[in-house]
Formats: sequence, structure tokens, C-alpha cells
Amino acid sequence: MDSTAKTDSYWIETEDWHTAGEPFRIVDKSPAGYLPNSPTVAQRRLEITTAADHPLNELRRLLCHEPRGHADMYGGFISPPDDAGAHFGVLFWHKDGFSTACGHGTIALGYWAVAHGFVNVIKPDGTLDVVIDVPSGRVVARMGIKNGKPVHADFINVTSYQLAKSLPLTVPSCGLDINVDLSFGGAVYVTLDVAQLGIEVEPKNADRFIQLGREIKALLGTRAHYGPYDCYGVIFFSEGDSQDDRDVVQQRSVTVFADGQIDRSPCGSGTCARLAILLAQGKLKPGSSKLLHSSIIGSKFEADILSAAQSPVDGFPACIPRVRGRASLVGRMKFFIDPDDETYPGFLLR
Repeated sequence: MDSTAKTDSYWIETEDWHTAGEPFRIVDKSPAGYLPNSPTVAQRRLEITTAADHPLNELRRLLCHEPRGHADMYGGFISPPDDAGAHFGVLFWHKDGFSTACGHGTIALGYWAVAHGFVNVIKPDGTLDVVIDVPSGRVVARMGIKNGKPVHADFINVTSYQLAKSLPLTVPSCGLDINVDLSFGGAVYVTLDVAQLGIEVEPKNADRFIQLGREIKALLGTRAHYGPYDCYGVIFFSEGDSQDDRDVVQQRSVTVFADGQIDRSPCGSGTCARLAILLAQGKLKPGSSKLLHSSIIGSKFEADILSAAQSPVDGFPACIPRVRGRASLVGRMKFFIDPDDETYPGFLLR
């Protein structure tokens, strides 16, 4: 908004969670009139992202950028579901806009929904489904309940599959010829083994991964687009040292998403994208093997293939992926939104 369009000051409440170290800021109640009127979550996202100056986009910046957030902040606006088949919908956001998918956010939302009574825990032990409409489709946070409390959440994603194999690139910053794969897990991901780059998935290399992620996305350009989806993230992975169990694949990865954001978790939808490629490579099978996936900070997801699915891409199989993780409450925040603040609507130094 320009200065002539600024609203009056107001308060906004959020609840902050993290999943495997990655933040997720939940806005349960948006200001009156801010949520789009379109009938589905996907259409609401499109309405926001194509508008010249949507108020919900302004609120995203205020809650994500400094001084209230930071360059790697993530969150979601709770929205009505597409229909009565889901408990609620969500519009995912980050510093650069609104994403189509977010696995770590879905896991956090499962915990949040149980904590706030969106679903009732009937049995002290068992599972409980939290059904959520997101821009890429309908997903589930299947909550594992023990002694009446959630102990983990299984993110059950939309159909995931490989899109392309061994696309050649020459990376100018290091002069190396590499090959990358493309896959879809609610968003489009580029994946590559860091052995091609001679770099380890370690926190000390975070800035280099940001540079490489931006470089690779730029080099691919529209080759990494899939229908209405552009390239969301680049996943740099390394194989685990021990592969003693043939039914277990161990990998460590870092996902650089949007414009240079590093996922502290192993990335929920990115893990689904990795599962799709491992399925295509024959390294994982539905119902009988799993991926132990570690992040750049060492936090972990456990993932497997729930079932095979119909693939829309010739030559590559598809699956319904499942990713298990845990989320923790960080705090409840109340932010003052003041159009007269000299930093309005927020800023970024990175």
C-alpha cells in the first residue's frame, strides 16, 4: 500500500511454532475484509498474488520482514476450507510471497489444531486426522496420540512424482558441469547430490548454498516450471555414511527455497519430492522402506511411501508420500501494526 492507502493502526495475534527447527507463525484471525472471497484456497492465493496491492500481502510483509520477523520467517493465514471435507484451509507465506505447499507448516498446524480443539481427542492412544486445504490440494496431518497428547504428526501430501531426470547445467561460480533432477511434492523442487559440487551439508556452508540455489534456479529458468508452478526450491543432499539396512535410505539435505531462504528442517514437501525420486530410482518401495532425512542443523524427519498413485508424467511413477515429524510451541505474540511506524511495512537486510 502507498501512504494514501494505509489503514488505521491495529493489533494482530499470532501463535508461533517450530517443526524440526523451522518456524511457522500462525494467524488464526485476519483483519475483517482481508481474506479473499474466492471459493477455494488455491483461488484465494491466486487472487492475492495477482493483485497490485492486496492487504493480506501487506500483512504478510509486516509479520515476516524485520522488525517483527526475519529473512527466513515462515507462516500461514488460517482460511475457510474448500468444502466441508476439511477442517480448515491455510495460505502459506514467506518473505517473498505465498507458497503452494508447506510440509513443516502442515505438521505444526496438526499440533495447533489439536491444542485449540479443531479436532477432539476421543481415545487416549491412537491416531487422529487433521484435514487441511492448501493451494496444492488437500493434505492431512495424521496425529499420533499417546496418553491423550500428540507425540508426532504424519504429513500426508498430495500425489508426488519426478518431472525430469539429469538435466545438465554448468555452474559459472565454480565452473562445474552438474546434473539435476526435478520433482513435484506440492511444489517444484530441483534436487542434486552435493558430491557433484564438493561441498558438505553443514551450517558453515549456508551462505554458499544460498548462492548456489539462486544460481541454479536462474540457470534453469522456465525449464523448471510445471504448469502453473514455478521452481520453488533447490534441495542439496548427501547420502548417509551407512546403508546397512536395504530398506532404509539415509540422507542429509538443505533446501534453499523462494529467494535464498534456508529451511532449518529437512523440508516437508521437499522430503516428498525426494521420496518421488527415490521411488523412480527403485531405492524405495511403497509400504516396505523408508527415508531417514536429516536437515542442515541435524533435525530429522522419517518418511515413507504410503501408496502408489496414478502418475501424470510419462516415464515416472507417482506416490502418496508420508513424512513424520514433531512440532513445538514457541510462543504467543501480539503485534502492533502502525502505519506511522517509520519502518512500515517492514524491511530486509538479507
